Amino acid sequence: MDHTQGVETCRELREQVRRLTADWRSTGRYTPRSDSWLRSFDLEFSKELAARGLIAITYPEEFGGAGRSNVERLAVTEELLRAGAPVAAHWIGDRQIGPAILRHGSRELQEEIVPRIASGEAVFCLGMSEPEAGSDLASVRTSAEPVDGGWRINGHKIWTTQAHRATHAYLLARTGRGGRKHDGLTEFVVDMHADGVSVTPIVDLAGEHHFNEVRFENVLVPAHRVIGEVGAGWRQVVEQLSFERGGAERVLSSYPVLVELLTETARQGDDRELYALLGSLVARLAVLRRLCFEVAGAMDAGQAPVQQAAALKYLGNAFEHDVVEALRRTGLTREAGPDSVFGEALLASPAFSLRGGAAEVLLSLIARQEARS
Repeated sequence: MDHTQGVETCRELREQVRRLTADWRSTGRYTPRSDSWLRSFDLEFSKELAARGLIAITYPEEFGGAGRSNVERLAVTEELLRAGAPVAAHWIGDRQIGPAILRHGSRELQEEIVPRIASGEAVFCLGMSEPEAGSDLASVRTSAEPVDGGWRINGHKIWTTQAHRATHAYLLARTGRGGRKHDGLTEFVVDMHADGVSVTPIVDLAGEHHFNEVRFENVLVPAHRVIGEVGAGWRQVVEQLSFERGGAERVLSSYPVLVELLTETARQGDDRELYALLGSLVARLAVLRRLCFEVAGAMDAGQAPVQQAAALKYLGNAFEHDVVEALRRTGLTREAGPDSVFGEALLASPAFSLRGGAAEVLLSLIARQEARS
């Protein structure tokens, strides 16, 4: 596909998403909100996207995908996030689990799981973070021991988003001891309805339930549910995190707030300082969108842009926080409740800089790249 064709295809995809989201909003089937990719769950909306070929669009057609580029996927995800659409049901599976299985999974695992992600049937949660481990994934203590026909899992995960609704979990577990803590880690796909899996809700300060604790007690996982090589999980998970960190959701989680800020700035009219602040935010957004485009292009070239994705997430998190703070400056937020655009974004904002890796982790990745340059 040449450049002109690519631009036109992206434009068509954007229009398709805009029509769909406008129709759902106008009929009251969803209300736009910040952080929609994490907090706004509607399985029927995800299945509607799947029916239109707007999920798994980078996956091969033989597995239910559309065989499109990551740049085209970026066009779709930007529009969904701008619209504050309820995409949490498919987001994690589509964004990173499908690509990880396609890169590293066995043919049997690909045939079992990938088409179900593409259809919106499989809902994934991420079994990465553990109590007391913080952002240090290499400190994983959940264990996987070999047994006849597979593995026995025991351990405890926390901050597991949408685990109470998930059909499957991506799980990082320790299969080997000794040597570096980064060695001996393995990735698994676990059935959330398997015997021994229990989910306990974590309700946030606003009374919302999207986080959970998940415990695995002697959970049996078939041998083919290993993603890639046993013991090679660290290398694979670092690659996978480039899919997680390098998307538009690291930039546009607070986009509904930016829209409200734009409206209020126009209403106030003569506040030059506010106009200057808005202008700087819009300029930063343009640069961040360009970075998203470059990360997507690198993926299309077969690369795993670890450092570029880390830089995008670090800069994007700062931008998202600054958008929320800018709206506070207008005075519009004095009467805002927790269900307002500002209230929802403010309550979500502490997690912006934690999920997918804290700032210190991201800066260390960027620094190592600079040291090698």
